[in-house]
Amino acid sequence: MTQAPKLLFADPKGRVMEHPYLLATLRSGEELVPPQDKPIPLPSAGRLVHLPGRLPVGLNPETGELELVREMKLEGKTFVPSAVGALLPPGYTRTFLPGEVKASGPVLPQWAYTAAAWGEDGPVAWAIHTDKRSHWEPERYSTPELKKLVDTHLARFPGNRVLKQLTTCAMLYRCFTSQNIFYVRDEGAIPASVMCNARCVGCISDQPADGPPASHERMDDGPSAEEMGAIGLYHLEHAPGRTMVSFGQGCEGEPLTRWKFIAESIRYMRAHSSRGSININTNASLTHGLEALFDAGLDAIRVSLNSAVKDLYEAYYKPVKYGWEDVEASIALARERGAYLALNLLLFPGVTDREGEVQALAKLVKKYKVDQVQTRSLCIDPIQYLEVARDKGAGGEPVGIRELLRRLKAARPGLVIGNFARGLDERQGRGDRA
Repeated sequence: MTQAPKLLFADPKGRVMEHPYLLATLRSGEELVPPQDKPIPLPSAGRLVHLPGRLPVGLNPETGELELVREMKLEGKTFVPSAVGALLPPGYTRTFLPGEVKASGPVLPQWAYTAAAWGEDGPVAWAIHTDKRSHWEPERYSTPELKKLVDTHLARFPGNRVLKQLTTCAMLYRCFTSQNIFYVRDEGAIPASVMCNARCVGCISDQPADGPPASHERMDDGPSAEEMGAIGLYHLEHAPGRTMVSFGQGCEGEPLTRWKFIAESIRYMRAHSSRGSININTNASLTHGLEALFDAGLDAIRVSLNSAVKDLYEAYYKPVKYGWEDVEASIALARERGAYLALNLLLFPGVTDREGEVQALAKLVKKYKVDQVQTRSLCIDPIQYLEVARDKGAGGEPVGIRELLRRLKAARPGLVIGNFARGLDERQGRGDRA
């Protein structure tokens, strides 16, 4: 008989242990629930982390009751334990949050905390392997030769402000898309903007004084069209196979705030090369700017959103001089212009999968014939997002992340569910290749 996964907790030094008898619990939105939806072994590139100031909640297998673990005794010492979660590598989408409640402590750093436990053969996590394409495997990144490749590229484009930012992102933050520029392969990042017209609660590059530390630092000065065009053109001309450059990265503001410069850089790239794809990752706020980019040669767009319902979207993004209506207008424009249209869906178990939210997302996907939904487990303190989402958005009981994804695929035959952008030869029904 398979044993139910045990609750994990951490001591004050961060050492992770399994509870002697309590089973793990899960969080779905505001609710703590018993273990369900079979977990997977923790991926080799995943890791367990403790959540300071959060108390673990276990399930007593004898009584069936939830128990808040306020203290533990180990080696003769009594201490207050911390809850434990998992961090997953790219390609995985969490289905539940860690079973914990807030005691005291800071706002948690911006990571996508996933429910974890100790199974019969080691640590497990509640997640789906949503994108099995191997070119984003962590083993291919941060390799010993990366520093030499960075130096070579810097010498090739001396003083280029795009490369200055990408060097920081590649070497310090270990951003895969930034590193691709130096490896000259796949989707390469072109950061473009220091400004933003949203004040996202979970922004990873700009946080208020009372928020968690931002996990990235924005560049000091927006690069010129020439600087962006030079880096983009080199990548398009030299990266083999699945070749793409993308404006709009986590380390910057909203790229559409600099649409004139980006349009000029795209025109430069397309004047010299027809290879590969040019994509923008965006909040889709400035429809007129997006139209200029399509005129210049943009062929793919990934629109970031946490909800297709106005009040929940705006509660999280806190838009400045734009609203949900502008986002939808840009999605409609992308469909009209024949671009490859992807949604960067910021998933949060227990909120994104509420019945009403699922219906609104499915309607959006169907109406605009969305090509791909890229699932992104929202990197934020769970309690912080629950405060944002409380009494916002469409209601109903959560149906589960698996069911959410199933319904999206049913709403749009041919819809790709995954975590990574698709190259030109992978689009328009040509298959979801590994």
